[in-house]
Amino acid sequence: MRELSKAFEHSEVDPRWYAFWESIGAFRADPASGKPRFSMVIPPPNVTGSLHMGHALNHTLPDIIARWKRMQGYDVLWLPGTDHAGIATQNVVEKQLAQEGKTRHDLGREAFEARVWEWVKKSHGTITGQMRKLGESVDWSRERFTLDEQLSRAVRRVFVSLYDEGLIYRGAYMVNWCPRCRTALSDLEVVHKDTTGKLWYVRYPGADGGPGVTVATTRPETMLGDSAIAVNPDDPRYRGRVGQKVRLPIIGRELTIVADEFVDPAFGTGAVKVTPAHDPNDFQMAKRHGLAEIAVIDEDGKITAAGGPYAGLDRFKARARIVEQLEQDGLLEKVADHQHAVGTCQRCSTVVEPLISTQWFVKIEPLAREAIRVVEEGQVRFLPENWTKTYYEWMYNIHDWCISRQLWWGHRIPAWYCRACGQMIVAEQTPERCACGGALEQDNDVLDTWFSSQLWPFSTMGWPDETPDVARYYPTDLMLTAFDIIFFWVARMIMAGVKFTGEVPFRDVYITGLVRDERGAKMSKTMGNVVDPLDVMDEHGADALRFTLTAMAAPGMDIPLSEGRMLGYRQFINKIWNASRFVLMNLGDDETRGEVPEAATLGPAHRWILHRLNAVTGEVKEAFSAYRFDVAADRLYHFFWHEYADWYIEMTKQHLQTEGAERDATRAVLVEVHDRVLRLLHPIMPFVTEELWQHLPRRAGDGRTITLARYPEPREDWVDEAAAADVQLLQDVVTTIRTARAERSVKPSEKIAATVEGATPEQARVLSGEQGYILALAGLSALGFGQAHAPAEGTEIVTRVCGHLRVHMQMPQADRGAEREKLRKKLADAEREAASIDAKLANEQFVSKAPARLVEETRARRAVLDVQLQKIRHTIDEMGA
Repeated sequence: MRELSKAFEHSEVDPRWYAFWESIGAFRADPASGKPRFSMVIPPPNVTGSLHMGHALNHTLPDIIARWKRMQGYDVLWLPGTDHAGIATQNVVEKQLAQEGKTRHDLGREAFEARVWEWVKKSHGTITGQMRKLGESVDWSRERFTLDEQLSRAVRRVFVSLYDEGLIYRGAYMVNWCPRCRTALSDLEVVHKDTTGKLWYVRYPGADGGPGVTVATTRPETMLGDSAIAVNPDDPRYRGRVGQKVRLPIIGRELTIVADEFVDPAFGTGAVKVTPAHDPNDFQMAKRHGLAEIAVIDEDGKITAAGGPYAGLDRFKARARIVEQLEQDGLLEKVADHQHAVGTCQRCSTVVEPLISTQWFVKIEPLAREAIRVVEEGQVRFLPENWTKTYYEWMYNIHDWCISRQLWWGHRIPAWYCRACGQMIVAEQTPERCACGGALEQDNDVLDTWFSSQLWPFSTMGWPDETPDVARYYPTDLMLTAFDIIFFWVARMIMAGVKFTGEVPFRDVYITGLVRDERGAKMSKTMGNVVDPLDVMDEHGADALRFTLTAMAAPGMDIPLSEGRMLGYRQFINKIWNASRFVLMNLGDDETRGEVPEAATLGPAHRWILHRLNAVTGEVKEAFSAYRFDVAADRLYHFFWHEYADWYIEMTKQHLQTEGAERDATRAVLVEVHDRVLRLLHPIMPFVTEELWQHLPRRAGDGRTITLARYPEPREDWVDEAAAADVQLLQDVVTTIRTARAERSVKPSEKIAATVEGATPEQARVLSGEQGYILALAGLSALGFGQAHAPAEGTEIVTRVCGHLRVHMQMPQADRGAEREKLRKKLADAEREAASIDAKLANEQFVSKAPARLVEETRARRAVLDVQLQKIRHTIDEMGA
């Protein structure tokens, strides 16, 4: 007898098998294998700490595909790595220094970078440890980091190439500036938050002592830098006013009223202040009218010397003082509440300040045009398809990309300035001196993190060199990632891939939703609802977490992660384990096994399970091919639990207790089905399936690990609709009897007799032939056909409809009063729950705002209750008054 421990101990099993897989190179890609290829690159996690539940989802799903493809016979490259995450990682280390009472400037650039490298090493170890714990089948021999020398060389090559083509330029332009991070931000790094603020109506007196003009502003502190007042040329209220002068309150500077079509006459009074140094629209307006750019807020968010009496004040303190002064001067006409979107830093939530700054930019339109074309031509496919529209909307409205960051951590910009003549040199290699002989100083700024990340699909494979990996594995086949980085990353990878390799970087882009808490709320530390994947894996194991995420990963849907679902799938693992113990206990001691007997020689139960296994095999293959992870999980769960374990294993018990050919055939089918279902489950649940598969008897060529075993394919000779119909009939009759027994509280150990009325000759033949199964599964002492017999003493006949059949069961006479009371209580409980669900579904707030999956599950529960209520009422009626 083959021994298997009583319970699955994931804490012991999981690390043992992962170490084994690594030791035999199970995940290593081999360009010389001669197999068809399949490749993916991992979305590189930031080295800012550890993986969160979103990472767990976006690492589990591609791992399923990688394992599935590997088992199908593909040479799979799933390339791992991490991202240096410039601003995010620098913030982490700067916060650590702040706790020590230091800043990066106290250390200096070189020492600060060394300190960041220490953190990176620690964070990298945490992340890769989590990836192994989750079971990710990545090729560790090809692991990359975005600051590796090879990847840095690719970054410099791209920068210099774009610069030489005039697609990278440097100049003083309006940028988003974070005073906390002290760096420029791209438009995508600014999060716009709806805020209830104020709209201050300020009168600018006429320069000649006249009434002047009243303007409305959300930012009184920027008025210190005003250089004009603007009105719409078609606004009748201001005809004849254009060209007149007004005086800037507090500062006293004269301003001219200009006409510009950009001004919205419906906003405020129709007249707006123009602050070219602190508003992107005003910056453009100033170019059109030749207005001065007066910077009154600096990079720390403080008022500059140009702000007169407010110099040195924080911008928001200055706002309060200015409003107070305007009130005293009688120039504040009114204050109104105003709903508007305020730009904040994605990393630290500081309110972003528009500033004019000298920065590096990518001229993006020519790159975007090609990236639009390849999607229109179908070279890249977005799944779910609705994301294609979102991609186009952004790409058609794209702005030039500010790529310089005022940080110390990252890829330093490959530009040098001559101290003697001021000439700028852009080069891949560090130049020794200027042509004039002068010393050179490198640009202090680093590149936006996404500049290097956009090259990830091909730089990780060795580009710009023509390496075997580039030739073999690029373009990749699938990019699976979260929706929030479609523009940050996916779009830029497409632009860079097409530009520098002439190929799209991937064929399919699968976009996942967010992992939320069980109420559908976004996980956040402030709400205290963050679920740590490490904690979950410690408690339930990686397989339970993986199966939960997979089962809930419906396309286009967020995932409300609940403890209940996790526990349910942990129980599923227990079910698999216990079923495996049963199988192993009944297989004998043979280390090898032969083929399953021809289906035609087997009984209906064996033919049925092979037919159903065959169907599920096809359904899972189809689901994985369409990235319907949830469908694959659902089909496997239902088949294993509700068909294989609940029915077939129970049917085999009577055969396994005998000797001879029937027992041998049962063993052969049982081990075949068990082996195949473990293989089917393996991509989703790698650890428990490996542990169990290793205990099964093998066939020649099975190999050392299930992860390299062949994935099951459907077999035409196992298709058997007749056997499926026969067993369905058997199941219907058994279920009808079981349900009636439960309703009447008949103990499982108590045998009853049953008669089936209305069966056709064929149905009677089937049920008679499978009578042994029915007696055992339904707890019967006898099964007859025809009309109901008179009840024996102390019994009564209970009849149930089963399709067009009537099943008469001779059951012990019940204490009708007690049974009725029990049923009425059950009925009241079910009615209360139904009423509660009805109220919930009648609530428009719940239906429109709750996660769609939760609404679906609530409606499904209500449908189940309807059936239960009908059955309970029927049973009460049956018992009479």
